[in-house]
Amino acid sequence: MVLLVAWLVWLVALPSYALSHTETVDATPDGQRGASHPGTLVLLVGNDERQNLTTKQQKELGTGTQTGLRTDTMLLLYMPPHGKNVLISLPRDSYLPIPEHGHNKLNAAYSIGGAKLLVRTIEKATNLRVDGYVEIGLGGFVEVVDAVGGVDVTLDKPMVDQDSHTNLPAGTQTLDGVQALGYVRMRKADPLGDLGRVKRQQKVASQVAKKALSPWTFINPVRYWNLNKAASHAVKLGSDTSALTTLKTARGLMKASGSDGIKMTVPLSSTSAYTSAGSSVLWNDEKAAQLWDALRNGDTSKVTGLS
Repeated sequence: MVLLVAWLVWLVALPSYALSHTETVDATPDGQRGASHPGTLVLLVGNDERQNLTTKQQKELGTGTQTGLRTDTMLLLYMPPHGKNVLISLPRDSYLPIPEHGHNKLNAAYSIGGAKLLVRTIEKATNLRVDGYVEIGLGGFVEVVDAVGGVDVTLDKPMVDQDSHTNLPAGTQTLDGVQALGYVRMRKADPLGDLGRVKRQQKVASQVAKKALSPWTFINPVRYWNLNKAASHAVKLGSDTSALTTLKTARGLMKASGSDGIKMTVPLSSTSAYTSAGSSVLWNDEKAAQLWDALRNGDTSKVTGLS
């Protein structure tokens, strides 16, 4: 009985400690917000900030040495009261109105005004209120993937890309954190470009969440410790993102990867349109509006086929 109680205390105390040491970021926009909805909408962001990486880490991860804030990954996870969870990729080159900054690519919102302007831009484009914000950097991504024991992928042919330091053979394999980072960042050698990358990002995000919440994580004290330790300094949460929303996000990602979930990209009309920001991605306004309307009504049964 004593051992059981001690184990339960360990299961509760460790994530509580990790959450208390997790960095927060102001991601709550000022002024008018997006429309309320019956579910929970969380924005997941992967940034490529390099300033916290050593020169050796930058070389190992193939990040380059650019300065400033950028986003490689933007995913919206919608969890309705009933029905299937939806994980929606927002291509970083989406050409959208950035409040008070004209039209530009979506990742420019983060570069210009950080998390707050990025959330404001997405709320303006979707007219949906974002309830939670979760951000992870390059180094943190590597650490979290390693903490869950890697991710499994199957490649029909070898994946080689010099820019992202990716060199993977064909076949089924388990990727460690460094390999997984190259796998989700590579786009120049992918014939689908950024669209191919967003599919890989969805796959890895869902698999990490699934492994993090697997029974083996809670049974294995080493893995449980490593995961919570990694999460405590790898992840940034919106200052208004509660512990409950954080837990729901992990469970929602896991569900989105299975038969109880839907993975999609926002409906597009062009992937190579010429704009004032250069080659850009354009949303299909009609289908995108249908998607946001469905989420606003809490009915995810109507989103299949819109992507």
